[in-house]
Amino acid sequence: CSKFTINFPTIEKMSINLSKYKLRYSNSYKGIVVFDRLRGKYIALTPEERVRQGFVEFLINEKLYPGGLMGNEISIVQNGIKRRCDTVVYDRKGNPVMIVEYKASTVNITQEVFNQIYRYNIVLKVKYLVVTNGIAFYCCEIDYNNMVCRFIDHIPSYNELIKD
Repeated sequence: CSKFTINFPTIEKMSINLSKYKLRYSNSYKGIVVFDRLRGKYIALTPEERVRQGFVEFLINEKLYPGGLMGNEISIVQNGIKRRCDTVVYDRKGNPVMIVEYKASTVNITQEVFNQIYRYNIVLKVKYLVVTNGIAFYCCEIDYNNMVCRFIDHIPSYNELIKD
């Protein structure tokens, strides 16, 4: 994906409802925290974290992604700088196949957001990129053979994600 750019789609954004997923909250000396099932610990509740946790539940419950093949806040090194991908999904061999970038529900999804996830993908070279603010999402499938990024109107199921 390093030889082409991802142009923000002209298609309509796709909507999603994450409010139906029950998250585990608690109070701590830091304030309200939410349980992150992928990291196995409570995390400070921020607007972006609420979106992350709801979307992870959506992927696991609706799209049948194995929680053991997903990771939150995955570190990568890009041009000597440490960065963190919000969520990375792996195939059964441990290869990254999807990056998900989260924004708070008050943040609009723009070209700059896609530029951010695109930069992460220069390192990981996944097949799918997803950006969501918990209300809307965009998903693109990358065809490295033809050097094309194609926006699709759904989040693929895990089986669709890993098929070749």
